Amino acid sequence: MTTTIRFILGDQLSRDISSLADIGGDDVVLMCEVAEEAGYVPHHKKKIALVFSAMRHFAEELRRSDIRVDYRDYDESLASFTEALRDAVERHGADRVVVTEAAEYRVLEMQKDWARDLCVEVELRPDDRFIATQREFADWADGRKELRMEFFYREMRRKTGHLIAADGGPEGGDWNFDKDNREALPDNIAIPERPTYTVDDTTREVLDLVEARFADHPGDLERFTYPVTRRQALHYLNWFVDEALPCFGTYQDAMRQGEALLFHSHLSALINCGLLGARECCERAEAAYRDGEAPLNAVEGFIRQIIGWREFIRGIYWHQMPGYGARNALEAKRDLPDFFWTGDTQMNCLRQSITETLENAYAHHIQRLMVIGNFALLAGLDPKQVQDWYLAIYHDAYEWVEMPNVVGMILYADAGLVASKPYAASGAYIHRMSDYCENCRFAVTKKNGPKACPFNYLYWDFIGRNRERFAGNRRMGMIDRTLQRMSDDKRDAIRDDAARFFRALSKGEV
Repeated sequence: MTTTIRFILGDQLSRDISSLADIGGDDVVLMCEVAEEAGYVPHHKKKIALVFSAMRHFAEELRRSDIRVDYRDYDESLASFTEALRDAVERHGADRVVVTEAAEYRVLEMQKDWARDLCVEVELRPDDRFIATQREFADWADGRKELRMEFFYREMRRKTGHLIAADGGPEGGDWNFDKDNREALPDNIAIPERPTYTVDDTTREVLDLVEARFADHPGDLERFTYPVTRRQALHYLNWFVDEALPCFGTYQDAMRQGEALLFHSHLSALINCGLLGARECCERAEAAYRDGEAPLNAVEGFIRQIIGWREFIRGIYWHQMPGYGARNALEAKRDLPDFFWTGDTQMNCLRQSITETLENAYAHHIQRLMVIGNFALLAGLDPKQVQDWYLAIYHDAYEWVEMPNVVGMILYADAGLVASKPYAASGAYIHRMSDYCENCRFAVTKKNGPKACPFNYLYWDFIGRNRERFAGNRRMGMIDRTLQRMSDDKRDAIRDDAARFFRALSKGEV
């Protein structure tokens, strides 16, 4: 009798994963917590706890279905996936391994070597939880100088049928209702109270492990109330659709001090690790629209994030690897400031966004892009250091989703492959979309001087020092002309303010 090992990775926690599709009674599911994956960047404590707890609960779910599970708890001597698999092959006398393709390039390259290194048959199956295959994206991208999500998103709408009207066109007549999704948050609007989930014995063991073994990692384990099981994840999805989705669209770009989640779904980590499926989330949201329980702009915005942006970003990653992470079109070289790990800065928008990130291992997309990312762009922070920070600090971050967002969307390091222009903004945008500026020592209405909002002069300094690089970008032409119309004294003041700021930054001043 031969033994087949079904190797499940920590972001493949789904009964629908291709490697489990035809599992037999004598097969063994291997799952393991390995040192290399937990420590190749200093992952947030809550991120490690979420993945390990979700893995252990998933293993128990498989056992309850009479599936044999070989689960290896965290052991620093178990360094890598390859070592764990080699050990399991020897212990079980296995001659065949079935595994779903890893979502990250370096792990997939590892998987491709297993047959040779371990002298067993290795069947590497595609990850069909995504809507677009790598081949489909490559065919769509072939011959295009610029890759824009909006056009790819329309293809995904047609393929899935989500929000397609009876005549074959987009529901409501438009593909994208983003113009309706940019409202600031009214003072009197009520934020829905989120469900929390009890820490059971399994999760408690994980929290104790993380506290003991990863004490030097960022973040803390206070208020760990996130879903870690399939049942909890479904409950959280249903709560979002019923309670938060109706207002999500209109206020998805808004920010409020002390309110980290607002109307956002907070589902991305659950989708990315496999506890929820992308399709079922879209189907649940669309059903709410069809039943009159959620408006079209909210549902379309939510679905676009999943079958549009998420699928597009994954496509970019595989289409551009290897080497995409090394892109640095703007030649940014400044080191990541220490306050990224502490939140200790007098710029209140950054303090709020980073502090909430450190507390929750999460921040919503506008905080990531237009506050933290905007600063990283304007300050010319080194792209690799920024990538490592985003990968380490967010509980939904895996390289395939983090790298294209940072390289392409946040830092414009790919010279416009993903974004038609840099996502740069002055303090006015943050002031319009949040209440952060009301509690800041800097004045958002001041353009220059020590009391001015640093985003104001850093924005124009960024435009000025990169104007040659943006010379061929039509969307940047008007902005550059505005800078050139400024007086010499004004431009000198911008440069002086930026130089003063960067000197303080290099000294570690907050």
